Amino acid sequence: MTIKQPDFRLDGKRALVTGAGRGIGLAIARCYAAAGAEVTLCARTGAEIEMAAAELRNAGLKAHALALDVSDVQAFAAAVEAAAPFDVFVNNAGTNRPKPLVEVTEEDYDAVMGLNLCAAIFCAQVVTRRMVAEGQGGSVINMSSQMGHVGAANRTLYCASKWAIEGFTKALAVELGPKQIRVNTICPTFIETPMTRPFLEDESFRETVLSKIKLGRLGQVDDVTGAALFLAADASSLMTGSAVMLDGGWTAD
Repeated sequence: MTIKQPDFRLDGKRALVTGAGRGIGLAIARCYAAAGAEVTLCARTGAEIEMAAAELRNAGLKAHALALDVSDVQAFAAAVEAAAPFDVFVNNAGTNRPKPLVEVTEEDYDAVMGLNLCAAIFCAQVVTRRMVAEGQGGSVINMSSQMGHVGAANRTLYCASKWAIEGFTKALAVELGPKQIRVNTICPTFIETPMTRPFLEDESFRETVLSKIKLGRLGQVDDVTGAALFLAADASSLMTGSAVMLDGGWTAD
């Protein structure tokens, strides 16, 4: 008897990952390359992604570096239009400026919402436009957060951006479903990365975070790659408009 197993391979697929210079984005890019995809790593810091792409190529995998700021939507659009169409897009670039609302400035707003929401929306527009034109379907994975489902002190801007990404994802999934383009989010809890490390070095803050994570530990980048691979692969072919919660139980109560 032959039992069909879910397909988690990405052979023959082209994947684009933004914010891929370090942390979650880099881990996802490596995972995709190991699963057979031809991966383009996109980030502002050219030296980081050039080195990461070279390491993957030296391991016999397929990887390219794309050095640009995704907030420059025109530059991003030009690069995507010049490349072969992508099958998988991980909309991962993001930032945070945690502080009480009474201290938030317009510059903070522009920085957080500009990258987490505006750039994410228009980058998705560029990539999915090519997917639609090619008629080949695809998978878009918007990097959200547990903070797209709850609130937290000092994170008004971040929560606003991620709640918006959740709504955007559902609307885009409805819009692109007939084109066989799936759109989902990944919602991690606090993952130990270069971006979160300065906050987590505060013992009081770290203890508060751990008290809310039911599994009792901070997340690691490898906790995210499995979900990212699932959403990119044919194993999740009936899944769209959904949020994958990787929050250790934070939002369970």
